[in-house]
Amino acid sequence: MLSHPITNTIETIFGIKFMDYVAARQNMVDCQVLPNRVTNLKVVEGMLSLPREKFVPLELMDVAYLDGSLPLGSGRYLMKPMIMARLLDTIEPDNQEVAMVVGCASGYLTALLASMVSSVVAVEVDKTFNLRVGETFKELGIDNVLLVKGSLNGGFNKQSPYDVIVFDGAVAVIPDSIIEQLADGGRLIAIVIGEDGVGRVTLVTRHGEVISSRNIFEASAQLLPGFEHKVSFSF
Repeated sequence: MLSHPITNTIETIFGIKFMDYVAARQNMVDCQVLPNRVTNLKVVEGMLSLPREKFVPLELMDVAYLDGSLPLGSGRYLMKPMIMARLLDTIEPDNQEVAMVVGCASGYLTALLASMVSSVVAVEVDKTFNLRVGETFKELGIDNVLLVKGSLNGGFNKQSPYDVIVFDGAVAVIPDSIIEQLADGGRLIAIVIGEDGVGRVTLVTRHGEVISSRNIFEASAQLLPGFEHKVSFSF
């Protein structure tokens, strides 16, 4: 069931129907983002200006702004706009900060975050996604992102510490090795899928040597590769 209207995003010119992506972005913000307690102006402005349709397969461009996750191929998905907006709203990125995205995939969340911080390191295990995202970023003039191909559960310690770390997808457990890459005063946010199958947005903060975490709200997303629940055997 769609939660917002899309009929006014279609224009007809000389009998040919065209998608009005500017209107679609406005609908997304008005009907999905703002009603869900997203108040950070950087998040709102970023979602109004960034062309989400550029980050999905061609056949999905006209549904890029619907209230749902979208398949990107290779078992990966573009997160729902509302959930992504609330993740970024919660961590309150600052334009002087350095961030890391774990699981870049489409590059949309990375591009949003890049508009709010000084620079972003985006880690992605799939070479095809990296190549596609690199081309998209070049087209859009996004030049403050370092794309790194590597294992997602290792992060990218070489450029740490990070003020902000965001997982672009769900995990069963947040690895300590990535938490250790947080800077003093840093924030990490991820959707953690419990053994009960419920996803909970978890905010991890670091103050000196003290690491604390708390659940913010429930949300669903597909698990990132390498972050699935480990199968246990009992005899």
